[in-house]
Amino acid sequence: MKIEINKKTKIDRIDFNNLDFGETFTDHMFVCDYSNGKWNTPEIIPYQSISLDPSASALHYGQAVFEGMKAYKDVNGKVWMFRPKENWLRLNKSCERMMIPGFPEDYFMKGLKKLISIDSEWVKPGDGNSLYLRPFIFASQPSVQASPSKEYKFMIICSPAKSYYSNSVFNVLIAEKYSRAADGGVGYAKAAGNYGAQFYPTSLAQEQGYQQVVWTDANEHKFIEEAGTMNIFVRIGDTLVTAPTNNRILDGITRKSAIQIAKDMGINVEIRSITIDEIIEALKNRMLKEIFGAGTAVVIIPITGFGYQNTDYKLQSIKDSYAIRLKKAITEIQYNISEDPYNWRIEV
Repeated sequence: MKIEINKKTKIDRIDFNNLDFGETFTDHMFVCDYSNGKWNTPEIIPYQSISLDPSASALHYGQAVFEGMKAYKDVNGKVWMFRPKENWLRLNKSCERMMIPGFPEDYFMKGLKKLISIDSEWVKPGDGNSLYLRPFIFASQPSVQASPSKEYKFMIICSPAKSYYSNSVFNVLIAEKYSRAADGGVGYAKAAGNYGAQFYPTSLAQEQGYQQVVWTDANEHKFIEEAGTMNIFVRIGDTLVTAPTNNRILDGITRKSAIQIAKDMGINVEIRSITIDEIIEALKNRMLKEIFGAGTAVVIIPITGFGYQNTDYKLQSIKDSYAIRLKKAITEIQYNISEDPYNWRIEV
């Protein structure tokens, strides 16, 4: 690995108490190019703009995938990652679906650790503080041929972050027309286009006062699948229900962690399809206790209400919240506050 240290840090000019998510970046980035059938020697270089040919294949045919991860600093100044191998596995799963060559595990893990180590001062301790990590790959070959690229660029950039959603009200609109993904598509991959396609229906929901869209199945708009960019959980009585992953739903790492911890807490977890009608019926019968989203950026966020067929439904706050319990358990592992019986925490 080649390393070039940035001699002019910008960290002293950053107000870490006032960060807009994903708009501030650290001093360095990781870069590795694919050409002639192989990934070349990776580099860590000063954060900078990149030069891209106007005919770069990703700009025309959308061959681009990414991951979202975080690094955390504990009270003793040690920096940790959370289940990074799962991100590498999912990245390569996305690559396979988008006909992108898989990225080597050793390059991925060593690159992450070295990059975070070099920019470790950007990782601030304290609840909600983290360093957001964005590994991504895009097709870089200069070509407008409608075929897989022969050249790719893998990069990791890092952004200091605070809590993603600070508003205590989080209302969602259940999708009745637009779909995030369809059977046989790329919904399970973290393909860039999946997220671009969400912006328009999400903006329509936001115009009506909602923060996000709950996506439903493309065939009938009957089953709930994801909440915005998050997996979704529903608590009916004392049972926690979440949709099974399939080729439409992202295999969320926070989702998997929440399921494992919930089971170990003695919570009954059902991984099955759940209809909108079942949720509304449970609400009317006072059996719907909570709904929450789970994802890297937010960890876990309670949904306070939802809209469906021109009707708004509100959820009452409860004392024995699974969302609060699960978020606490996950973040205490991430910040090295509690024991980690699962070996999910990896020191940088």
